[in-house]
Amino acid sequence: MGRADDRRARQRSGRRAAPRNRSAQESAATAPGAPSSAPATAPAAGGRAAARRAAQQRGRGGTKDKGLIRRMFTWKKVLGTFLGVCLLGIGAFVLMYMMIDIPKGNADALKQSNVYKYSDGSILTRDGDLNRENVDLAQIPKPVRRTFVAAENKTFYQDAGVDLKGTARGILNTVAGKGAQGGSTITQQYVKNYYLTQEQTVTRKLKELVISLKLDREKSKDYILAGYINTSYYGRGAYGIQAAAQAYYRVDASKLTVQQGAYLAALLQAPSQYDWAAASDTGKRLVQARWNYVLDNMVEEGWLDKTKREAMTFPVPKEPKEAPGKAGQVGYLVNAAKAELERQLVKQGRADSLEDAEDLVGRGGWTITLNIEKKKQKALEASVKEQLTGKLDPKKRSVDGDVQAGAASVDPKTGAVVAMYGGVDYLKHYTNNATRTDYQPASTFKPVILAAALDKGAQTQGGKPITADTIYDGTSKRPVVGSDIGFAPENEDDADYGDITVQTAMNKSVNSVFAQMGVDVGMDHVLKVANDLGMDTEGLKAVPAQTLGTMGASPLQMAGVYATLDNHGRKVTPALIKSVQNSTQTLELTDPIGGQVVSREAADTVTSVLTGVVDDGTARTSVRDNPDRRGQKVAGKTGTSDNNKSAWFTGYTPDLVTSVGLFGESAKPPHPQVTLTGATGQIPGKGRINGGGYPAQIWAAYTFGVSTKVSRFDLETDQGAAVRPTVTAAPSPTVTHTPTQEPPTTQAPTTKAPSQTPTTQAPPSRTPSQTPTTEEPTTEPPTSEISTPPANPLDPRFGEQQ
Repeated sequence: MGRADDRRARQRSGRRAAPRNRSAQESAATAPGAPSSAPATAPAAGGRAAARRAAQQRGRGGTKDKGLIRRMFTWKKVLGTFLGVCLLGIGAFVLMYMMIDIPKGNADALKQSNVYKYSDGSILTRDGDLNRENVDLAQIPKPVRRTFVAAENKTFYQDAGVDLKGTARGILNTVAGKGAQGGSTITQQYVKNYYLTQEQTVTRKLKELVISLKLDREKSKDYILAGYINTSYYGRGAYGIQAAAQAYYRVDASKLTVQQGAYLAALLQAPSQYDWAAASDTGKRLVQARWNYVLDNMVEEGWLDKTKREAMTFPVPKEPKEAPGKAGQVGYLVNAAKAELERQLVKQGRADSLEDAEDLVGRGGWTITLNIEKKKQKALEASVKEQLTGKLDPKKRSVDGDVQAGAASVDPKTGAVVAMYGGVDYLKHYTNNATRTDYQPASTFKPVILAAALDKGAQTQGGKPITADTIYDGTSKRPVVGSDIGFAPENEDDADYGDITVQTAMNKSVNSVFAQMGVDVGMDHVLKVANDLGMDTEGLKAVPAQTLGTMGASPLQMAGVYATLDNHGRKVTPALIKSVQNSTQTLELTDPIGGQVVSREAADTVTSVLTGVVDDGTARTSVRDNPDRRGQKVAGKTGTSDNNKSAWFTGYTPDLVTSVGLFGESAKPPHPQVTLTGATGQIPGKGRINGGGYPAQIWAAYTFGVSTKVSRFDLETDQGAAVRPTVTAAPSPTVTHTPTQEPPTTQAPTTKAPSQTPTTQAPPSRTPSQTPTTEEPTTEPPTSEISTPPANPLDPRFGEQQ
């Protein structure tokens, strides 16, 4: 009775427990005289129990796992672990706080000279003399002081000297190898500059945090701010605001205006990139934006009247005045080497940012050996002087004062920059013409288009493969076919060529052909290949106009592009630095020779085609017929930009690649781009300076003077002028063209095989009405002997397209 009563009580209370003795339950349910409710209730309870046991049997494994997880990760254990970690972290920080004291300042003590050497180990120059003069904060106008606070740390006067969130992010990034991110306070930056180093380690960041907290407790905000603006690096070799005020505005710090102070404060973020004298267009936009940011923050903080702010204009800094030790080419070489070293330091995680790398190099102690070879360097300088600058006379012709020359020479097998010409004198012209990227490379870009076509196996609009023998329509102002963007480029002097081969189009630098080829290949792919070869095409819009080389490029970049072609398609990144030594840093330089970026066949075919430019094209007079040529094999391309603002020749032998650029830059600030036409007064007719003129003359005098070895290109191709006679297709005598006459937009370039057979006979003479100007390339095939130069070698008979 006890069990039955107990069971009934549980059933009445709604509990669904299974009976302790299932067989007894079943017997009771079937026994005579059992209550009428028993058969209904007992089986129901037994069915639920059976179902529960079956479910438990099916999920027994999952239940055990879940139970284990619940027992291991209860909220009490998770909370306890979290609190334990926090306590350990707090304990460790307290211990560090007790053990780490504010050290003595070491910035001045660590200041040393940097030694720069030629490739043979001889001394090029030394630098690193400390350009710093500390000034009391009271000597600096209060609004100028506030520009630095507005730029870097608006909460400077209220915070405890650290940004915990920013520091934590920096530590996590360091551990993850992601580099540095912003967030440091003025106090932390001062501690890093004056008490610690720029190395990117967790230990340094933790020390920085502790010392910053202690410094903020022990020193006044004015003391910290004064230390910060007196120890920061501002570029131009200037440490501290007094040296910076003199370097940029020729005034003492006490005489700085708010506008000038805001520029110096903005400059600290990226001294090299934001230095107005050397900044790219992008750099100038960025520093102006940051200058506005600083002044707007001052208005927001109530430190500057809004009306006065609106009336302020950007204070353009004065031209730099460098130390005499950097005269001539030395300053260009030193600054270019510094920039390369700084990029390496950031790339290898030795510095948080380019700003930190600049400061690290500026502290000195480096021995930097360049790849520059004395003999080649002197030869390049002499060539520029003999072929160009010796002929310039700004007193007679104002345009002569607007001519700037730049050049870079690279060994294609090692990537070593063996010579560089940055300008007439670093002390007279601060910008390095060899590394500047603000002028168009013009037609020297055409080989990149051909390389992209060959590497991709591209086809014409008619479905024919693009090769050196493919026929294109060379009609001037011919609209390109297959592009959503209308484009009909004019050939130089509006010359029509009719149906010509790709080889001939390269020889004569025909715009209409390469504009169509770029569309046939796909301009997005063309720009990708250009970037792979060494040009900076990031962010450029892939439009047909880019086929004319309208992007910016430097002689150093173009030397790298052509060196990659010379190296059979393996990437060559020009390297100015040979080795680096420092007592506190171990730096292994990146190998300048990379992987295959275009196929060997494509690269070798382009080289083969470019030999035609020298032997039967726009560089024929200056290079092929040069009396100093000793049989060296040469490939190259000329280029002249729109309005004759730049003129180029980039060429190579199997062992040496050199790019020479001439740039029209007004001698008057702010030095806008101007035309080169008329310079030297020695070019008849229009006086236009083409790439086949002075640039090719400089190239030839330098290359044939230092490259005495006669070797042939090792080409794996059956195309181009280097492997068989060039087919020169003259324009049809019946072709006429006026500016209003254009071919139908639906007409695709023909792709029929050349109907001519290779011949050593010159094509029929043109009638006078069909003959281009004297600057147009002739159509004569190369002769078997080297002819003597024309009476005026400075007047190339061949021009090239824009």
